[in-house]
Amino acid sequence: MADKCPGIYCGRLKLENDTWSDCGACPRGYQVDESRCIPCTDTPTQYDWLYLGFMALMPLIGSWFFIDMVSKEQSFTKGQLILHFSALMEVVVSAIVTLFIYEPVFSFVIHSCQVKKLSDWYTLFHNPSPNYGEKLYCTQEAVFPLQTMVLVFYLLCIVSMMMIRPCLNKIFLKKGKTAIYCSLYFIPVLSLLHTVAGGLIYYSFPYLSVIISMISNAVHFSLKLDQSMKSLVLSSVKEMKNTVVIVGHWLLLAYGIISLDQHLAFLAFVPFPAIFYIITVKFTDPGEFHIREERSS
Repeated sequence: MADKCPGIYCGRLKLENDTWSDCGACPRGYQVDESRCIPCTDTPTQYDWLYLGFMALMPLIGSWFFIDMVSKEQSFTKGQLILHFSALMEVVVSAIVTLFIYEPVFSFVIHSCQVKKLSDWYTLFHNPSPNYGEKLYCTQEAVFPLQTMVLVFYLLCIVSMMMIRPCLNKIFLKKGKTAIYCSLYFIPVLSLLHTVAGGLIYYSFPYLSVIISMISNAVHFSLKLDQSMKSLVLSSVKEMKNTVVIVGHWLLLAYGIISLDQHLAFLAFVPFPAIFYIITVKFTDPGEFHIREERSS
């Protein structure tokens, strides 16, 4: 083989006449190994699948949130349930189609490049300048296909949403068109975040799952008009919508714990944020402070 290529992402591709090409970016689906471009034949690790699952959950959670926001109903209605199920099917179908179009096609198995370090997500910033001369551009998808797969999935989510949901909104929930408008902003923002900070999200999504779950759990309870312990407990048990929302927070928290590769015994702490809020609500409710001030005066 010829001389070693400069930089950490520049490589040579073996040609048909048993010679090597000039140093440059490896083709899509290849990775650099000692200045050689070799095909990506690995399969995604469990952590990779969990990352892809997290990125798939984001548009689903966003769609469900916007549907609830525009409907403004205290309990599930027929229209809400149909649109929630539609959003779920949009994400599932988009995920299946995304998996099918990647090698090997029409299979739930995909070939990938192993993620080794954070810089693998940002090869754009590692183009070398040999001998301080002209820059050699070796930008490539070193984490194939984790970057492009998510972007393709988000595009398919938008397409499937525009094909299915407007008809359902017209029949079951006319106010639901606002949820579509919100998603048309939200999903591109997710795409931009993934493009800019995909590597950071890859290494931090377990913590993000835990943080998002705990914050959304606190916000959900804080929006209740009656902040008494008894009311919060009864509404969480008797009202189906509240129960589903709380269970959703628990599942997201459990997802984060599993992604952190912690012992499964830690899953026993999943209900703790909800229980902690309910138990301590009397110490944080602003109404309680006003009552105490009136009594003291």
